[in-house]
Amino acid sequence: MALDSPKLQDVLEQIGSGFMQLPDFQREWKWDDQRIRELIATVTLDYPLGVVMTLETGAASRFRARPLTGVSTESPVDPGMLLLDGQQRLTSLFQALYMDQPVRTVDGRGNDLLRWYYLDIAKSVYSPSDRDEAIVSVPADRVLRRDNGRRAGLDLSDIESECRTGHFPLNIIFDVRRVHVWQREFVRVDDDNWELWSRFEQDIVQRVRSFLIPMIKLGAGTTPDAVCSVFERVNTGGVPLNVFELLTATYAGDRGYEQRNGDYYRLPDVWQDVKKGLATSHPVLGRIENGVDDGLSSSDFLQAVTLVRNWERRVDRPTAAISCKRRDLLELPLADFHRLAPRLSEAFEWVGEFLTDQCIVRVNDLPYRTQLIPLAAVRAILGDRVDDPGMRERITRWYWCGVLGEMYSGATESRFARDVEQLIAWTDPDAAEPDTVAESVFVADRLNSLTTRNSAAYKGIYALLVKQGAVDWFYSDDPLDPGAMLQHAVDIRQIFPKAWLQRQGGATTRANSIVNKSPLSYRAGRAMIGSPATYLDALATDSDATDEWLDAAVTTHLIDPAILRNADFDTFYADRSRRLLDLVDRTMGKPAIHRDSPR
Repeated sequence: MALDSPKLQDVLEQIGSGFMQLPDFQREWKWDDQRIRELIATVTLDYPLGVVMTLETGAASRFRARPLTGVSTESPVDPGMLLLDGQQRLTSLFQALYMDQPVRTVDGRGNDLLRWYYLDIAKSVYSPSDRDEAIVSVPADRVLRRDNGRRAGLDLSDIESECRTGHFPLNIIFDVRRVHVWQREFVRVDDDNWELWSRFEQDIVQRVRSFLIPMIKLGAGTTPDAVCSVFERVNTGGVPLNVFELLTATYAGDRGYEQRNGDYYRLPDVWQDVKKGLATSHPVLGRIENGVDDGLSSSDFLQAVTLVRNWERRVDRPTAAISCKRRDLLELPLADFHRLAPRLSEAFEWVGEFLTDQCIVRVNDLPYRTQLIPLAAVRAILGDRVDDPGMRERITRWYWCGVLGEMYSGATESRFARDVEQLIAWTDPDAAEPDTVAESVFVADRLNSLTTRNSAAYKGIYALLVKQGAVDWFYSDDPLDPGAMLQHAVDIRQIFPKAWLQRQGGATTRANSIVNKSPLSYRAGRAMIGSPATYLDALATDSDATDEWLDAAVTTHLIDPAILRNADFDTFYADRSRRLLDLVDRTMGKPAIHRDSPR
């Protein structure tokens, strides 16, 4: 790393020639007119601009690069330097001070604008404290209109008008010949302008031409991991860079792939194809909401690919670590990603089917997205062996131990690697249980604090109630299934309504617990008002069902219908808690822990 302070003019020349470009992971330039004027004022006052950061490319860039917005070269140029931090500032200065066309920007409301930038010479010389007011932006035709556009308030449409009004066009400030031409015209329209121009040239023009840009230069040998880390730390004003974006630029810059295929590798297109395929197998994984990944993310997919790649490396290097931390993802070669991506796409389709079997069909009901990463990696490695009855049973137990034991709530990368290794070893039923199974614990009184979808265990018990055969209290004799859940807007409904408990002076603090909730349709939920003894009769009438049928349906939710009809909340809560703990015990293959009992 080196520190430098090049002149602004030299930096803008490098940008214009294509020597300095952007890595393709950078977002688009987007500063508005107000911020550009404030930035210009900063430069003309020689105030600190802030440090920019660049990366030397060496013989060739590892990232696909693109010119800064507004730069046009006759032919593609290989950059010698990539701008990592400072894009918004330098693009604004390049367009306003160097480019011979109006700047494409926006106003405060986001409406598109085309603007030229000028300095009011007299204001800039005589009132430096009001420099912001001296910076003037005008439309593309260089006429600033008043009275809602009915008359010209400031006409700068030709050099004579500019000189007569004393407004200097900033886009020529680095072009010595054009500045001299403008100067001659300025003093021609008024001989008294000589002194004003002399001060303006000394105080403004020369100051801008000698303005220095503090610059940190990273050497060509800087690792992608370091680039990503540095970018996150210094780019505090923007959106954090993620690994997917960095790999997008890295893969697009792979010259070998481009030479073989005639085009660069488009990672975002590959990822979108994966998401579209997953959308047909399971909405939890393939959903994209407002253009943003919802469900499985691009980083999840990269981590799964990396786990499989590192597992394969074990064949030649038994001591190699199975890891999928950021460093490992950034070291994932394009050839390996391109080879493994179809296998992982198929593996995640299998994961989608697995989730459906667990009665998890909506994004909001997915306990842990991260737990799907090692699951997909194991499927990609083992193939159809995961569907052998014994292995399928063990994988299912591992999954629910992770959910109910809330094992994926903290740092997960190290658990990913352990779970992949240990689940593969568990193809032998005599092998040791994976840590996620062995270490998982469900404490009995955790039921009292499971009150929202923020908890994986809350979502897990909700799904398990469906999986074990819950029947809706309005629509059908058949147990709920994924199709019925979506069709009938099944959601978590309170068995004893909280409002009714409050009127009875009951234990409303427990009303929100998963113990007092169950998966039921929207239509059934509409009738669940007041005492259960009352709304059960209403449900039977509305659904044209007998009391016996409804009691049988209530039983499928692990609820004693007699207790419910007595509207005895305390007895209901104790009985349902016991039944839910039995369900948890069977699913995890181990008993829940009671705090008042010895372990």
